[in-house]
Amino acid sequence: MQASFKKFRAWQKDFLSRRPHRTLRLTRRRDYARTLELPGYISFTHYVNKTVWSYRKLFFGLAGIYLVLYAVLVGIGSQETYTTLTDTLQETNNNIVDGDFSQLTQAGVLFLTIATVGISSNPTESQQIYAVLLALLIWLTTVWLLRNKMAGHKVKLRDGLYNAGSPLVSTFLVGLVLIVQCIPILLAVIGYAAATNSGLLSGGVEAMLFWIAASLLALLSVFWVTSTMFGMVIVTLPGMYPMKALRNAGDLVLGRRVRILLRWLWMILIAALLWAVILIPVILLDLWLKDIWPAFINVPVIPIVLAILGAVSAIWISSYVYLLYRKVVDERTS
Repeated sequence: MQASFKKFRAWQKDFLSRRPHRTLRLTRRRDYARTLELPGYISFTHYVNKTVWSYRKLFFGLAGIYLVLYAVLVGIGSQETYTTLTDTLQETNNNIVDGDFSQLTQAGVLFLTIATVGISSNPTESQQIYAVLLALLIWLTTVWLLRNKMAGHKVKLRDGLYNAGSPLVSTFLVGLVLIVQCIPILLAVIGYAAATNSGLLSGGVEAMLFWIAASLLALLSVFWVTSTMFGMVIVTLPGMYPMKALRNAGDLVLGRRVRILLRWLWMILIAALLWAVILIPVILLDLWLKDIWPAFINVPVIPIVLAILGAVSAIWISSYVYLLYRKVVDERTS
């Protein structure tokens, strides 16, 4: 019992020495302010794009393998679901008395629907497991390839595929923590839907209290996720354990959380713009081809493009997170 108490006191002392914040106490800025000199948002995005492009042969091969495995194990989006969405939008357009939707408006509505709802049919439990495993493997392989390439090692794609899966279990556990940390913001979204249906948000004190509670839940998730994203990288280091990775990630973002959070938001914005810039013109082309060639309706163009965008986005986001982690670590040790 005494040994356990001493161990706990040692852990507490170490934790307090690393974290200057104290509950219900005002923390002086000199105790938590930390420098973080990073390139600008556009400059760093260009750096990520340049780095990914310099290793394009590896990443093209990785994307191709991911697409084949995803199509075989999980399946691409449903062409029937997409056709139903298109027909429903066309019927809505025909029922409008004054004016009509332009093709660009229809493409925009389809893009938003696909981005938020998707066009996949209900996946089975095995398909969901395969999807999670493939997402983890593409993350681990991308990080492994970048780490070794930037260290000057000559590696091939097969080396990454064979060796990157070593920390699969520990990475899964950190990813599970990440999902749990997103529960508060999920509760806020569910609460918003319920409050909208019940008319709670029509005004008054109830609406104000709801928005306060929802904001606090969202901030809690954002606070946790900001550091856990780095934990997903740290846990891939040899011999690293999940809890230690999370602890190191928390130390890394201490005093820098808001600046790093803005980088995550920028990353999401760029990925969304990539989808919009590519997918909306493809939807317009698909609508035009179906008008002049009815047999084209059975060609799954959109599901295939969605699968390709998913693979490209997964590799790019993994690269962005890892390269930002490298920048923060290099700045910390300089």
